[in-house]
Amino acid sequence: MSPAKKTATRSKRGKRPLRIGISCYAHFGGSGVVASELGRELARRGFEVHFIASRLPFRLRGFESNIYLHESQPAYYPVFEEAPVSLALAAKMVEVTENYKLDVLHVHYAMPFATSAVLAKQILLPSQLGLVTTLHGTDITAVGAEPSFFSVTQFSIRSSDRVTAVSRFLQERAEATFAIRKPIEVIYNFIDTEVFSPRKRGRLRLADPSTRVLMHASNFRPVKNIPVVIQTFAEVRRRMRAKLVMVGDGPEKAGAEHLARELGVHRDVLFLGNQDLMEELLPLADVFLLPSSSESFGLVALEALSAEVPVVSSNAGGLPEVVEHGVTGFLHDPQHVAGHVSSVLTLLGDERLRRSMGRRGRKVARERFSADEMVARYVQVYESLR
Repeated sequence: MSPAKKTATRSKRGKRPLRIGISCYAHFGGSGVVASELGRELARRGFEVHFIASRLPFRLRGFESNIYLHESQPAYYPVFEEAPVSLALAAKMVEVTENYKLDVLHVHYAMPFATSAVLAKQILLPSQLGLVTTLHGTDITAVGAEPSFFSVTQFSIRSSDRVTAVSRFLQERAEATFAIRKPIEVIYNFIDTEVFSPRKRGRLRLADPSTRVLMHASNFRPVKNIPVVIQTFAEVRRRMRAKLVMVGDGPEKAGAEHLARELGVHRDVLFLGNQDLMEELLPLADVFLLPSSSESFGLVALEALSAEVPVVSSNAGGLPEVVEHGVTGFLHDPQHVAGHVSSVLTLLGDERLRRSMGRRGRKVARERFSADEMVARYVQVYESLR
């Protein structure tokens, strides 16, 4: 029996299974994906899970036993110049905790979720509601470090009962930036390796069999270094037949389309927009590109590894904790276009190397980032608050 399932079984034999509230962003993004997958895994292990969010998180595609959704929607009044989203979220957290006797609130992303949860916990005193905050990245490196939000973010982290981070890089950055003295436990992101798996290429195709496929997926923000993706592909395309598949949407998309036209490769770049079923697309790629200037973990890189797709990425942030240079992919400085190009050409020119790296990547995904281990560790954090 897996560690996580053993933990759930012990809870059932002793005290009743925990009732856990999870709050996260519902739109595309790594923090919402991890929160959704964690909630699903907890529910399958017998825990009662209550999502408190603006809408159903996009990774929860269908009905799941033991999962409940409570939508948080701010009221609109003429006196408000902007809807008080954080206050509405805190009020919904209070309501759900009281109505369903929650034991733990687990919030993903410091702003606004931890801040709202701290307020909710104060309102609920003397209730012994546990508060767990998971730090995911830009809540620390960008939003939280913004001077206007710094003190609120620091207070919210310090006021949480337990704090976790998705990489050692993020743990160290949070401790240094916000002078956090309490322990921050590193619990890596995880994926279902049975969902993200290699597949035989059937009717679904992105290019003809003689054309190599490079892929990138992100929220197209400046930190994702989209111009380097396009520049790298343009250099590869000059040397061989290839297509670049761009999955996602965001502020950098228009600039990417313009750059592709400027470099004369626009007919070989496919912009697919946001896609729910990444597990269907990733196995169609030969190489995955992720040259981010900052990346606290790189969940999509792990998904690619699980699908046996080698990753060529930057060496920024937490990516070296996911991708091992020369073993499961290649790492370069974010702006080192020539390095990215060289590694892509090496992989596309050596099928044996590409396949062996892919197999090693899947092995790492299964052994180091398994759902059973990470879920068990989260459950241990919850149980420590009882």
